[in-house]
Amino acid sequence: MIRFLISRRATLALAGLAMLLPAPGHSQANYPNKAIHIVVPFAPGGSTDVLARRVGDKLAAAWGQPVVVDNRPGAGGALGADFVAKSAPDGYTLLAGVTGSNAIAQALYAKLPYDVIKDFAPLSTLVTAPLVLAVNPDVKANTAAEFLALVKSKPGELSFGSAGNGTSMHLTGEMYKQAADVSMVHVPYRGSAAMLTDLMSGQIQVTFGDVLVLMPQIQAGKIRALAVTSKTRHPLLPDVPTLDEAGLKGFEALSWQGLFAPAGTPPEVVEKLSSEVNKVLQSPDIKDYFAAQGFIVQGSTPEAFKAFIASEVNKWTPIVKYSGAQVN
Repeated sequence: MIRFLISRRATLALAGLAMLLPAPGHSQANYPNKAIHIVVPFAPGGSTDVLARRVGDKLAAAWGQPVVVDNRPGAGGALGADFVAKSAPDGYTLLAGVTGSNAIAQALYAKLPYDVIKDFAPLSTLVTAPLVLAVNPDVKANTAAEFLALVKSKPGELSFGSAGNGTSMHLTGEMYKQAADVSMVHVPYRGSAAMLTDLMSGQIQVTFGDVLVLMPQIQAGKIRALAVTSKTRHPLLPDVPTLDEAGLKGFEALSWQGLFAPAGTPPEVVEKLSSEVNKVLQSPDIKDYFAAQGFIVQGSTPEAFKAFIASEVNKWTPIVKYSGAQVN
């Protein structure tokens, strides 16, 4: 009898404790119920930073929770990406990933501490855009053809800057070198802002840069646009030819940015995030703002984004091998 009473009391105690604990999926159903952090793997001021802040403001307004942008630059975006890959898969730490950090890095770093396919839950593409081949005004070339002739006449003398080793800027420059059979020196920076400062001052002569970052300086005459890396001309630069038109047939390199969560994030949280992000991307002010800066606002499903990333890894791997830029 005593044993029965003890057993019954223990059962009741456990039942009471279970009532105090949240039911499985309770926190997921109420997601988000605290601040969300979007890690930008570059310094403030670049296109990824601007995009994350605009999208973050919209998410905060929709969900009534703060969205904090956390800049963690380094290694062409790999440091910030690794931080998110190792974060709790609960939907509260996200990555504003780019071509470099979430495609190129797989081939670039022999000991990359994360896997771009296995360690992330892709949420949605955000924007895509071509890059712009732009030069300091003192460079004696007014067209892409003249620039090509100049580079050929000065092998290894001109320097092209990028936002970091392994970024789309860097590898697009390497793709150009391979396609044109020329030699230039790559100078990596910790973000686009510092690179642009040196380009305008003449410390470097050329870049393959983001339209959003370069456009104000192009309009101000502080740098000169010679070509775009897409197969069609850019609406903001209708008089600037493509590299394909300029003689590098078939040349195409696009920069993209997207949102990721750590692998293992609950499917319902992934779906809720993806759905809300795609709603944000359809906001007229978001579409108009980024279209004016030269970006194509382009949402996607998690499944489509995952397939796209796999295709990008296959595209950039041979360019990394050609460049000899792999980091051991």
